Amino acid sequence: MTSNSKTKSKVVIIGTGMVGMSYAYSLLNQGTVKELVLIDIDKKRAEGEAMDLNHGLSYAPRKMKIYAGDYNDCKEADIVVITAGVPQKEGESRIDLLNRNASIMKIVVGQVMKSKFNGIILVASNPVDILTYVAWKASGLPSSKVIGSGTSLDTARLRFEIAQKINISVKNIHAYIMGEHGDSEFVCWSKAYVGAKPLVDVIESMEEIDFKDLEEIYKSVKNAAFEIIKRKRATYYGIGMTLVSITSAILNDENRIIPISVYNDGTYDTIKDLYIGLPAVINAEGVDYVMRLKLNDKEQEQLNHSANLLKGVLDQMDF
Repeated sequence: MTSNSKTKSKVVIIGTGMVGMSYAYSLLNQGTVKELVLIDIDKKRAEGEAMDLNHGLSYAPRKMKIYAGDYNDCKEADIVVITAGVPQKEGESRIDLLNRNASIMKIVVGQVMKSKFNGIILVASNPVDILTYVAWKASGLPSSKVIGSGTSLDTARLRFEIAQKINISVKNIHAYIMGEHGDSEFVCWSKAYVGAKPLVDVIESMEEIDFKDLEEIYKSVKNAAFEIIKRKRATYYGIGMTLVSITSAILNDENRIIPISVYNDGTYDTIKDLYIGLPAVINAEGVDYVMRLKLNDKEQEQLNHSANLLKGVLDQMDF
């Protein structure tokens, strides 16, 4: 973190699309930062977005400095959040798309590091686990200071679905989606709690829900993005709020547990040299440590499967 992080909070957003601006709007409404910089290849768009946000300051909870900037503005930033990326072209393979987005990520991170940036990089571009790995390699920063949004949004969706099913506040649901932010993600049901009570015990005591409902909840979470995109073409509010939560955990030095895309440092010994969604303790230095959960055999197999898929993708890419 920068030396003045206790008295000043500065965030740079790279990419002013729907995800970047939903995040920016959430930052404004929650008064999370003192200084917010918007960077985009389309400078005019970034300027327009900054103007629009500034016109809401009269009703915001705190004074903020919001402006369109350039990569030099990253130098004193506490956090740089990258949401930039390109969509898939017609007839383009997934690997070709990955390589294109990886090239963009390398360029973006290279420009950030030229500013002598020494804060924390938070990646929200998809596929987030792969691109966070690319960002880490390109940055030269310690892995603890380069993280991705990972399964944090998936986890929020999971907690919402459970809360709806059992009629308990979402804030009292403690459960995690782990693994890839994608098709191979899984629910760690063995460590899911309602307050201090295991979810399996709660289900056993309720007539209106049974264990078959857990599979339906998982399917709802896994397909959530598809269902939203089918209706409104994109998802952005949920991830915007999620990124604010991660940002607050860093700026406020919270030591908060959030499932993010994090570099496995041997905590799970079957995963090597890989970014993947795992619960981690986050504070002002980035990742303090990855929290190891005692998974059952099925969950360990699911984690290994997810890790192997990601590793297979990395092995196909041009680094």
